[in-house]
Amino acid sequence: MIDKFDRMIKGHWLDKLADWAVEQAIAIQQIPAPTFAEKRRAEYVLAAFQSFDLAEVSMDDFCNVYGLLRCSRSGASAVMVAAHTDTVFPEGTDLTIRRTGDLIYGPGLGDNSMGVAGVLALVSALRQAAITPTRDLWIVATTREEGLGDLGGMRAAFARLKPHISSVINVEGLAFGHVYHAGIAVRRLKISAHTPGGHSWLHFGRPSAIHSLIQLGARITAKPVPQNPRTTYNIGLIEGGQSINSIATEAAFWLDMRSEDTKALAAFEQSVRADIATLTNSEVSFTVEVVGDRPAGSVATNHPLVVRALDALAQVGVHGSLETGSTDGNVPLSEGCPTVTVGITRGGNAHRLDEYIEVSPVTLGIRHLILLTLATADATA
Repeated sequence: MIDKFDRMIKGHWLDKLADWAVEQAIAIQQIPAPTFAEKRRAEYVLAAFQSFDLAEVSMDDFCNVYGLLRCSRSGASAVMVAAHTDTVFPEGTDLTIRRTGDLIYGPGLGDNSMGVAGVLALVSALRQAAITPTRDLWIVATTREEGLGDLGGMRAAFARLKPHISSVINVEGLAFGHVYHAGIAVRRLKISAHTPGGHSWLHFGRPSAIHSLIQLGARITAKPVPQNPRTTYNIGLIEGGQSINSIATEAAFWLDMRSEDTKALAAFEQSVRADIATLTNSEVSFTVEVVGDRPAGSVATNHPLVVRALDALAQVGVHGSLETGSTDGNVPLSEGCPTVTVGITRGGNAHRLDEYIEVSPVTLGIRHLILLTLATADATA
């Protein structure tokens, strides 16, 4: 099946398309899109969808952008192809691009401007090659994938399209060569400490919210976690206090917990809550707010969608690897919808200011996405 589609799309035009996709990725990256503030970038994607003459182009209240590439067969379930538009970088971040040989540096360029550009390249390729997919393709640019967005865009998009689709291909810019078939469970807590406070000299010895929070953090970071199922934690943000010479009345940190197994994750969270109970007394109290709860899910490694993704990689000369992670794919996977996450290129330093992409793999990444999409549309029941 993959061979059939590969014969349809081979040609030098793919190299030109890859160059166009890189330029699109840069154009997208230059539009600030912190989580919850993706509208300007979404408008850019909306205009692109309209230029491709997609059907039912729209933007919802989450700033998700939708477009429908109609198929040659009526009444069949559709395939959803998605990529998230938001970035971890706040408004005001220097988005200057720097090129060094085969590498292009820029915050958010790989994650996920290249993913969005790859999806645009997919649609452009099908239009250029005059290929009509066997089944409808819902093309979606989602929001709120990063940080405290808690996959809010994909939750809304999947709820809207669930009656019409039977599989999802999720695209991350830097995941080329990998096939993510499982979404790990993620819980995020904002833990706040509260004390009466006071003056650092006059009231020395009184409990401090910061000291109490540090004590809790020390307990958490000393905890052993299982390697199988893999379980991790990270205190990513911390805040609190009034001044250097005040005993803090308020302090908080944000705790990210992940596991391949929901029971292991629940057990780790329970141990954290037990530590909180131990440190609570008449002068020290804690509050816990759940600020993120990403569902887990998976599809078997021998599922046809996974096999097709690996076969398509093999067709472009790459030996693919199976991976687990936390992406927009968690949402459909958690509801039993076959889903894989694939990539467009390689790169590094994601979520850092010196994030970069490799240019040379982009042609293969786009070709892989086209092959996988067409084969999935052809095979989806």
